Amino acid sequence: KGMKYLIIIVLMFVLELVYFRIADRLNIIDRPNERSSHSVVTLRGGGIIFYIGAMLYFVFHGFAYPWFIAGLSLISIVSFVDDVHSLTPKLRLTLQFTSMLLMFGQWNLYAVDTWWMILVALFVCTGIINVFNFMDGINGITGGYSLVILAALAYVDLFVVKDFVDINMIYVSMIAVLVFCFFNFRKKARCFAGDVGSVSIAFIILFVWGKLVLVTRDLSWLTFMVVYGVDGVLTIFHRLMLHENISQPHRKHAFQLMANELKIPHVVVSLIYMAMQGCMCVWYIAMPGYTTLLLSIAVLSVAYVLFMKKYFCLHK
Repeated sequence: KGMKYLIIIVLMFVLELVYFRIADRLNIIDRPNERSSHSVVTLRGGGIIFYIGAMLYFVFHGFAYPWFIAGLSLISIVSFVDDVHSLTPKLRLTLQFTSMLLMFGQWNLYAVDTWWMILVALFVCTGIINVFNFMDGINGITGGYSLVILAALAYVDLFVVKDFVDINMIYVSMIAVLVFCFFNFRKKARCFAGDVGSVSIAFIILFVWGKLVLVTRDLSWLTFMVVYGVDGVLTIFHRLMLHENISQPHRKHAFQLMANELKIPHVVVSLIYMAMQGCMCVWYIAMPGYTTLLLSIAVLSVAYVLFMKKYFCLHK
């Protein structure tokens, strides 16, 4: 088993470096724009390693979860194409829905009599995937935040709700995130995740998290993603209050204000988000239930509002 993981780790590093060569040759780069928190042209799409990791898990562990892998393949390809050449929102959303419907098949969601649950699941999953995509804006935040969630899910699988999913899938996903962090979680990133990275890791986390929710029949596990959720939702409300078009690029997330206006190093901001989500995960594991979810939303919402009241005036 140790040798299998060693091979997977080596393959991930090699394939990531191969991708860098391809991206450099094909000019797959991220140019700074009005939404960016960086000022240097950087390779885009390094987060493809998350999809590569999932495929290595699939091959090395008995071709498990084929419908999920099919959905992940579709959404990763769509996101990668969107990184290289922008797709229309309608086409992108249609293909995202198709990917999620494939994942629902792996969840065995279609065996449930209440059809409206599928609509609710589509709404929740679309929201989570897009929040992950919106929040991918500074070095280390996507990789670091995802690592915290995966670590919490691994703990639950080992000690709380045992074997709700194959633990090897979480381990391989964590290795993929660590490989990406090696190139991204630094002052001068070698690559950015791109849509293919933020969307694919969100899809992987969603699949594992959804398995947990379906086994326990408890949506309060949303606490494991509450920091992104509060920041994403309240930022949308804030922009609506400012009469802005929420589909347009912006730099109004709390983490963007920290990095751009307060000049806090990207790595430090990412560590702050990791620490906050880690605390919420520990709190929930110690005191599970909807009370903890609601209290965590309340605490983070108050912190967000106070932060914005004090520092939003600095926004350029």
